[in-house]
Amino acid sequence: MAEQNKQTENTDQEFKDIMAECRDIFAKKLHDYGASWRILRPTSLTDQLFIKAKRIRDLETTGKAMVDEGIRPEFLALVNYGIIGLIQLSHPAVIKPDMTPDEALALYDGLAKEAFELMQKKNHDYGEAWRDMRVSSYTDFILTKIARIKELEDLHGKAIISEGIDANLLDIINYSVFGAIRLKEGQE
Repeated sequence: MAEQNKQTENTDQEFKDIMAECRDIFAKKLHDYGASWRILRPTSLTDQLFIKAKRIRDLETTGKAMVDEGIRPEFLALVNYGIIGLIQLSHPAVIKPDMTPDEALALYDGLAKEAFELMQKKNHDYGEAWRDMRVSSYTDFILTKIARIKELEDLHGKAIISEGIDANLLDIINYSVFGAIRLKEGQE
């Protein structure tokens, strides 16, 4: 039991470290571009998530890239686009960016906390199972979540039994963090 508690504490800290890294990237891009992403409609964000996840899968499959950025930065980008997607769900897209960096970072922090709390609950219930998974499985699960989001968007959010778009985005964020943790450790 002590070993499991130690592992959970490590996961909590590793998760926070990755989220801090993602937040730093987000803040720097806010400085450079402002909240230009506020223009994106949810469906455009879903397509951006798809592009990033597909690139990860292509890199995992072929190992070939013309742009030498690697898989880990794409997982970090998925975290940030997932959070942007969550923001856009509660703040409809605009024609002209309408959010200050401080406002955007406050929303980011609240959603990062929500993702962390969800991870803790699921990690408790599933007992660190993510550590025994292949990184490529995270990619497949992310692509599946994106396909589900596309279906929900086509249904205009009128699902009968399924989780909503927000739940799928939170799962994408968490799988992406797990991938970034594993790649940082040099595993897979």
